[in-house]
Amino acid sequence: MSATHLKQLCEETYTKLKKVSMEVERFLNQVTLSGLVSASGDPEEFETYYRNYLSDLRHLLVYCENAYERLGVSLRRARFHEEFAEEVLYQVYHSCINNFYYPKGEVYEEDGRLAYTGQDCIIFRKQVVPELEQLTLSLSRVFEQLRNDLQYYETDYIAKKQMQQEKARA
Repeated sequence: MSATHLKQLCEETYTKLKKVSMEVERFLNQVTLSGLVSASGDPEEFETYYRNYLSDLRHLLVYCENAYERLGVSLRRARFHEEFAEEVLYQVYHSCINNFYYPKGEVYEEDGRLAYTGQDCIIFRKQVVPELEQLTLSLSRVFEQLRNDLQYYETDYIAKKQMQQEKARA
C-alpha cells in the first residue's frame, strides 16, 4: 500500500472514529441506567441488559478515543511513519471494530446475511429504547465502512509482521 493511500486511509479512519466517539459520548452524557430501565418497563428484565449495554458503549468509547488520538499523532508528525500508522489501523480493526460487532455483554449480534438485503444487520436481544436503537444502527453503518476499509489489516498485516520476524531471525 502506498504511503499516500495509507495516509488517506488514516485520515478517513480518524474522522470516522472521532464522529463515533462524539455520538457515543453525547448519548452516554444524556442517559442514565434508571432512565433506560423505566422507559422499557420491567426493571428485573431490563436492568442487567442495559447495564451491560452501557458498559459496552463506555468500552467502545475508550477504544475509539484512544485509536483516533493515536491516528492524530501519526498524521501530525512531520514525517509520516508508515509502520506506526499500519499498527494503529490494525489496532482499530481489532479493538474498535471487533468490540462493536462482538460486544462483551452480548446485547446484540450481527446477522451478516441481512447486509446483503440492504437491511440493518444488527439484531437486538431485547427491544431497546428508540434512541439506543438509532445510535447502534448509526454506529453499525460507520463500522461497516471501517471494516470494509480495514480488512487488509485482519490478515495481511499479521502476515507481513511474521515475515519481518522470520527475516530478522535468519
